[in-house]
Amino acid sequence: MPYSWQKSSYSASGANCVEVANLNSSVLVRDSKDAALPHVHINAASWDLFQRGVTSGEI
Repeated sequence: MPYSWQKSSYSASGANCVEVANLNSSVLVRDSKDAALPHVHINAASWDLFQRGVTSGEI
């Protein structure tokens, strides 16, 4: 199944970045430099907590 991968708009070209695919009930995360490597599968609740931590400066 092909996923719709997105890279952050803050990513500079050539920088080490991650890409995210939203599956509604979960999120996939992969290394943009080597997309052939396995991705990480994160449940939606954990991803939401991660995003809140980044936004608030906790992470």
